[in-house]
Amino acid sequence: MDRVIFHSDMNSFYASVEQAEQPELKGKPVVVAGKEELRHGIVLTKSKEAKKYGIKTAEALWEARAKCPDLIVLPPCYKLYRRYSEMARNIYYQYTDLVEPFGLDECWLDLTGSVKLHGGNALVVAREISERVKAELGCTVSIGVSWNKIFAKFGSDYEKPDAITVIDRDNYRRLVWEAPVRDLLYVGPATERKLLSSNIHTIGQLAHASDYYLQHRFGKVGFILRTFARGEDATPVKPYDPTARDVDRVVKSYGNGLTAPHPITSESDARALIWLLAESVAQRMREDRMRARTISIGVRNDVDLGGYGCQVKLPRPTAATRHVAQTAWAMLRAREPFDEDHPIRALHVRATDLVEPAPFEQLELFADPGPDWEGLDYCIDELRRRFGNTCIVRGTELLDSALAGTDIKGENTVHPVGYFHR
Repeated sequence: MDRVIFHSDMNSFYASVEQAEQPELKGKPVVVAGKEELRHGIVLTKSKEAKKYGIKTAEALWEARAKCPDLIVLPPCYKLYRRYSEMARNIYYQYTDLVEPFGLDECWLDLTGSVKLHGGNALVVAREISERVKAELGCTVSIGVSWNKIFAKFGSDYEKPDAITVIDRDNYRRLVWEAPVRDLLYVGPATERKLLSSNIHTIGQLAHASDYYLQHRFGKVGFILRTFARGEDATPVKPYDPTARDVDRVVKSYGNGLTAPHPITSESDARALIWLLAESVAQRMREDRMRARTISIGVRNDVDLGGYGCQVKLPRPTAATRHVAQTAWAMLRAREPFDEDHPIRALHVRATDLVEPAPFEQLELFADPGPDWEGLDYCIDELRRRFGNTCIVRGTELLDSALAGTDIKGENTVHPVGYFHR
């Protein structure tokens, strides 16, 4: 018996939530965007009314305003979006306990064992979920229904907004196989270019690609994509505790990056941003009780947007902000002249090669272990948990006045959960 898999995607999520919270915005062109004064002025999401003006996600705000002079621009509020995401999942839980998020606004649901409890007709259940989300949250969803997760995802993208698409054994060759290959999950621009260069334009053509071609052009990923295209993906919808509001996953790294509010041409401004990013990375490691053995940085210049990356192996694992920041700063200082001819546009700090803290640590017999920086950080974390991330800040982070008061961890964008996290 085929599985019954739903993929529910909340339409224009951030903008829809803002319109639900502020009814006076309904029917008006709305976009949620980053702060222009911090050079983050790009469209994160747009309402269906804004979409009619040709406004696109990731375009600059000045371009969006040129298309729609009456455009309403709102800053993102991720706490609000997480609350709506949880409310939507609470609706899903009433139909199945097999709910797997794919970011804040998307979820897979496996109703194979529960659809009969709700009438036995998957399409009727999908309509009921859609109407409940609309009535209870004031938002709309597009739902794809199929026997596997990939085709269910394709179905939710097939028609928007507020639509339900069934991809079954009778119509997938027409709906899925005739679609452009870029419409398949995980076929990005680079993969699409490779496929087009081999005259593979549709998902159906990828489904019939030869073993030889896939092996030599893509390696094992090619076989995965062909499995997706054929509807043979058997990946389960992973259950998790609804109170946890997240899926169990193996975290391989912690990173954070930021486009600076102005070109960085001085050591003090660069140091402030490095410490700010290191603070976020180290704090998240401590929350998960992890330590890193490798620290890396990424640098992008403000001239041609070119960049580079480098990394350093630490003598011992750490989750202390001081150790992460000093390591990242040493790498940056050794490579940048910090002058007007070499302005930095963006920086990124990442911690990898993760391990869990050992129950005990062997110290050198005659070496001075120095202050317990990690223990101090845990005390600071507790204060921040109670009073907010900006209740205690390091003096170094105040060197750049444009960054002062930035809660880089709390305001960080929530990224989707990867499909291959298992």
